[in-house]
Amino acid sequence: MDNFRDQLIKIYSQTNKFGQLIGIDLVKFEEDEIRYKLIISDKHLATPTTAHGGVLSAYMDGILGLAALYVSSEHGNLVSTVEFKINYLQPARKGDVLIGIGKIISAGKRIIIAQGEIINEVSGEKVAIATGTFNAYPYQKSGMTMTDLDLIS
Repeated sequence: MDNFRDQLIKIYSQTNKFGQLIGIDLVKFEEDEIRYKLIISDKHLATPTTAHGGVLSAYMDGILGLAALYVSSEHGNLVSTVEFKINYLQPARKGDVLIGIGKIISAGKRIIIAQGEIINEVSGEKVAIATGTFNAYPYQKSGMTMTDLDLIS
């Protein structure tokens, strides 16, 4: 299902308006891990210097979700978040370049468990860690069709 996966990630990259809003960029989408990049700017701040925890939480949901999506897309499935737990370890500050890394711990037919971490690219410090559970379901349940996949170029 590599072609499905390739088409799916193109659709996701084009239609993920929330990801575009907060400024996350997909750097790597491979079996061993996914990587997302986020540069903390004024729009992310809760204080004059520090990012809001909700931004990091949303970022982490994307990190974990994309790791799960990579595995589920092998079978023509999408994923939805069932739950995840995040631990904040260090603050993210204006100007920080964050790298989010997602990996799979366990993948069944319907339930996928992922782990993620957000690292400050400059200092190498971990900003947050998390684990999450995802439900895999057929892409047709989302309303997406193979025609939609063919329209993406």
